[in-house]
Amino acid sequence: MQSRDTECCPRCGATVVGIGTSNLARTLFLREAPIGAAQAGCVDDIEEQKDELLGTQLHVYRCEALLGRGAMGRVYLAHHQDLGRNCALKVLSKRVWQTDLEYGNRFVSEGRTAAALVHPNIVTTHAIGEARGYRFLEMEFVPGRSLQELIEHEQRLVPSHAMSLILRIAEGLAAAHRKGIIHRDLKPDNVLVSVQSVPKIADFGLAKRVWSERDEGELLVGTPHYMAPELFNGEPATAASDVYALGACLFVMLTGQVPYPCGSIQALAERVQDESLPDFRQLGVEVPLEIADCIDQLMSKTPANRPSDAGEALQLLTAVAGDVPDVESLLATAFGSQPNVTWSRCGEKCCVEVRLPEGRRQTVLIEPSAHPVADRLLLLYSQCGDARPEYFEKGLRLNGLMAHGGLAIREIAGTPQFVMIDTYPRATVDAEEIRRSVLELASQADAVEKLLSGVDRY
Repeated sequence: MQSRDTECCPRCGATVVGIGTSNLARTLFLREAPIGAAQAGCVDDIEEQKDELLGTQLHVYRCEALLGRGAMGRVYLAHHQDLGRNCALKVLSKRVWQTDLEYGNRFVSEGRTAAALVHPNIVTTHAIGEARGYRFLEMEFVPGRSLQELIEHEQRLVPSHAMSLILRIAEGLAAAHRKGIIHRDLKPDNVLVSVQSVPKIADFGLAKRVWSERDEGELLVGTPHYMAPELFNGEPATAASDVYALGACLFVMLTGQVPYPCGSIQALAERVQDESLPDFRQLGVEVPLEIADCIDQLMSKTPANRPSDAGEALQLLTAVAGDVPDVESLLATAFGSQPNVTWSRCGEKCCVEVRLPEGRRQTVLIEPSAHPVADRLLLLYSQCGDARPEYFEKGLRLNGLMAHGGLAIREIAGTPQFVMIDTYPRATVDAEEIRRSVLELASQADAVEKLLSGVDRY
């Protein structure tokens, strides 16, 4: 986590040191309307020249070094005196706090939201507070550099490295989406890469506000080069707009440049909404067709055509990164010629219906486990009925007779249920394993269901 390079303000020629709400996000100035300027004014308007916090105590923190600064505040390498550990302390500018009450209140409420996210690929927020008239966030200190700095150093990343990083970034984003939290400002500057090459997303929910000069007073949230087309029309940020930003990050990692270089928000909005993504070959970059197709899907102009959230995006990326076929492809190979088996996608799950003798039916659900990508399993299970203690002994005996899977108890919709379940490593499972497992699970689950209730519910 280092200070950013300085740039020149196009309005006054003054030196600008740019960071955003993380210690690594820089203010971007381009020709025409300055993208990302956030109406911050020139640097001498942002803060007094003397840093009154550097080298002093703020609450239980000693501010030891300035990591970066921007229109909204500064980030320090601080030492927590009580706990004896280093942290990154983001301090909101007094000027912002006093003149922009809305942003100050959002800083507090969304800091609390970010603190609920605990994941290996998300920068942890430890505390929020106020002291000496300053509002501050205590965050995990991540020794290393930003993803943006890594891209600038490498110029562009080889596809295998880029995919390795984007998978972990998607893991963190998916964890946030599962909690209903939208990032709104995902970009390489807001991803820290540790010295162990572990990416960590920073600044959940703390996106800067950017003013458009197309229409006076029009407010955009995020960093324009990573904003989905619908956001330029004033639509609210969603998980699907985060997915677009995820795709844009991958594009930049592979090419070293943003998809639509522009000098003004108006020109950028028109290109984002109307133009196809640049061809990698025309940019002189060799990218496997599967990855190029994946980026096209992540950055589709229409939100409905993208993965709906980072969980679905992660499935897509995982399939591409490991050349792992998606579950639907495996099912098509396994059951394409069997008229008694049909399937459909239900969110992250696939529902497979098997028609059995005597007019009975049984549904087998297939879904990925919640493990990290490298350890992820594919779970196949089928409900049998309520888990009643009087059937426990019979269930244990049945397990010894099954070639695939076993009888287990799983809570479904808040109720303990008997399920027939089987698991396979997601990265290596093949169509034949799925075919045998689905048919065995359906048959066994139906037999248990018939034994328990005599009806055909599942």
